[in-house]
Amino acid sequence: MRSSLKVLRWLSALAALFAFGVVMFGAFVRLSNAGLSCPDWPTCYGKVTWPQQTHEIAEATAAFPDRPYEDHKAWREQVHRFLAGTLGTAVFALALIAAWRPRAARLAVIAGACCAAIGVALYVRGDRDASLAVSALAIALPLGTALVLPRPGAWRASVLALAVVIFQAMLGMWTVTLLLKPIVVMGHLLGGLATFALLAWAALRYAGVGAVDLRFADLRRAVILGLVLLVVQIALGGWTSSNYAALACGADFPRCLGQWLPATDFHEGFVLWRGIGVNYEGGVLDLPARSAIQLAHRLGALVVFCYLAWLAHRVARRGLRAQGIAIGLVLVAQVLLGIANVHFGLPLPVATAHNGVAALLLFTLLATLARTQRRVAPERWR
Repeated sequence: MRSSLKVLRWLSALAALFAFGVVMFGAFVRLSNAGLSCPDWPTCYGKVTWPQQTHEIAEATAAFPDRPYEDHKAWREQVHRFLAGTLGTAVFALALIAAWRPRAARLAVIAGACCAAIGVALYVRGDRDASLAVSALAIALPLGTALVLPRPGAWRASVLALAVVIFQAMLGMWTVTLLLKPIVVMGHLLGGLATFALLAWAALRYAGVGAVDLRFADLRRAVILGLVLLVVQIALGGWTSSNYAALACGADFPRCLGQWLPATDFHEGFVLWRGIGVNYEGGVLDLPARSAIQLAHRLGALVVFCYLAWLAHRVARRGLRAQGIAIGLVLVAQVLLGIANVHFGLPLPVATAHNGVAALLLFTLLATLARTQRRVAPERWR
């Protein structure tokens, strides 16, 4: 019991840290416009790695004339896939250990992983409908187990993470096959952060983070609301990025294109589905629609900043001083990075850091939420 708990503590912490790295690298790939640098999936121009020899590059270019091979981008996309696959393996191991004792849960985790592997194999063979059906089953098995079984504990977050990471693989596939469709790209970003959040929550709870009593319980609703607002704002950020609207207001801040009320088209800017077959690389919206998206993101940032600043103050005054300070510091850093993105024209290191700090802000809120929950005895984790 104690040895398995120790393994769960270390594995969940390492998986959460690795997930954070995958989120950062994924942002780097997306922001460096390398999302379609491998036009097929899960291979890259038909290679397990990516074309490197001269004849391989010539064959790749001939096979995909509409997508000429770019070595400086292709390796980024395929390395990201390798990292995501490694994370998926770690999440499977974590979920299997966490759900080992209930036989039904153990079988559901194993069957889900097997279905995921079969789904990939079917996709490679070209049987897309069967692949979709089997992949849906791969998600449903661990998801249903986590939601149906009444046993409390961090194991639930571990098993949910497996369902999310399988869905992430499907979103990664659709990102390529649907040519960077914004709703898919945004969903891929949210899925990556959801994976990180679930693993971080499991790590916190396996480590025993929680309150001995419930004196912080009245903070719970305020922290949950902060999490909801932050997730909505992250979704807006993903929508801004996937529609190439980050610089729609030029280098102006807080004004947009030199005006307080520039021409906007919110209806066009927030059409979620535009059909299949359109290549969204570089964006397809006109300037008023992109400006509307950028302004919505800025307004959301203002709302989140005001609420989380208040929450940080309240949390610190109630006795969770370290958590309150952490929320405040990471919040200020995130706002400054957002302003720097606009002012300096979206430099890649700053834009990538903006994604990473969003994940850190999410973690500070999760760590605060954990302190409002009753600490659970180690025996109850399994």
